[in-house]
Amino acid sequence: MDNLFKTLGELKSSKYKSKTIKEELRDNLIHNISNNINVFETVHGFDSTVIPQLESAILSGHNINFLGLRGQAKTRLARLMVNLLDEYIPIIEGSELNDDPFNPITAYAKNLITKHGDDTPITWLHRSDRFSEKLATPDVTIADLIGDVDPIKAATLKLTYADDRVIHYGMVPRSNRCIFVINEIPDLQARIQVALFNILQEGDVQIRGFKLRLDLDLQFIFTANPEDYTNRGSIVTPLKDRIGSQIITHYPNDIEIAKLITAQEVALKGSQKIGIQVPELAKSLIEQINFEARNSPYVDEKSGVSARLSISAYQNLVSTAELRLIKSNDKDTVVRMSDFFGVVPAITGKIELVYEGEQEGAESVAKQLVTNAVKTLFPNYFPNIEKLEKEEDESPYDGIINWFFENEGFEILDHISNEDYNTLLNSVRPLNDLIENYQPKLPDFEINFMKEFILWGLVQSNKLTQKRFNKGIQIQDPFGSFIRKL
Repeated sequence: MDNLFKTLGELKSSKYKSKTIKEELRDNLIHNISNNINVFETVHGFDSTVIPQLESAILSGHNINFLGLRGQAKTRLARLMVNLLDEYIPIIEGSELNDDPFNPITAYAKNLITKHGDDTPITWLHRSDRFSEKLATPDVTIADLIGDVDPIKAATLKLTYADDRVIHYGMVPRSNRCIFVINEIPDLQARIQVALFNILQEGDVQIRGFKLRLDLDLQFIFTANPEDYTNRGSIVTPLKDRIGSQIITHYPNDIEIAKLITAQEVALKGSQKIGIQVPELAKSLIEQINFEARNSPYVDEKSGVSARLSISAYQNLVSTAELRLIKSNDKDTVVRMSDFFGVVPAITGKIELVYEGEQEGAESVAKQLVTNAVKTLFPNYFPNIEKLEKEEDESPYDGIINWFFENEGFEILDHISNEDYNTLLNSVRPLNDLIENYQPKLPDFEINFMKEFILWGLVQSNKLTQKRFNKGIQIQDPFGSFIRKL
């Protein structure tokens, strides 16, 4: 930045050409595509859907509305567009509205150029400072977005209210030559949306009945949730008509993409990264919980289920394992199936329940989502467990079920040490045989997790019973435990 020009005269001699923000975005996008540079690489799952539409909108020079449920990376896409701007742009030094030295719009900038000519001082604005964001709420006013007249300025300078020098500017004018994002646009009052018409199309505003010409250079991006159209408001037709492209976002289509998103966004502490291993199956189960929630009859489909559920659930899963690590005095550990009980609080706060779900209770629904995830993924690793079998039919799970029938089952305590946990699961020899037959290439550290996963699968198919108590879980054969009570 030290090498950049300091005066208007120097800028002119450099043959610098001024661009609108939409021209910047377009030119830099073309350059990036030509050189295989992807500024949206941190957004996963949109490569063949959202990203091509967004690129087309940028090439068209459109203002954009991202329409989608919560947690669909709408705001992230908007923020990443900053990387398509020029690294630095020149502005008139001291300008409130980032005046272009070649196309000033404020009286301040125009007077400064008239007074100093080529000696007019300029400064440079980095692209990281060219992003503004406002969450739309019903209490947002014209003054917040556009501005308001300052009577004291008008009286002191002896100017009319129609003079831009008496305006206390709002967020939109101050974002001149920037990307301006309004999140949840339907929540903005209709009369406030109307105030954006002219800025988008004509470049003028009305403040307290005084028309003010402000030829602002903005890239508008709006976000909206389909639910808001019915619950709280809508985008008024004239404004919608001035938005060039409406791009519909979506949730990840498969678990692998969802895992990439969670791995990217999850923030683990240093000790959690070093001392705790997370099996791939555990990561898949976390994401499957999200998929189960989106398809659950107890969860409000219109509200959506954000990717933040998976992120929070992953953090809670690791933290539950860390808590056990601290209490057992082990040096390291591996996440266990029983740690998924610690995931429940992360789920209950992230789902909106319908009436039936409220009757069931948030915690009950959350636990059901976990068990449904186990049930869904189980056939991907082992043969499907048949609920109804002929007596003479052999099942790969007979050995495990017989072991629990002949024994009293066992208890897996929440804070049991690694050594005791290994001993407990190794005592069920048929589990080893099943894994050797169907998952022979499984990494050693994932074996115990897979053993517990098998037991949970048998529980979901009513082959075994699972009971949660204060300090852990108890797994038994349903018939054996009944007989022993007689």
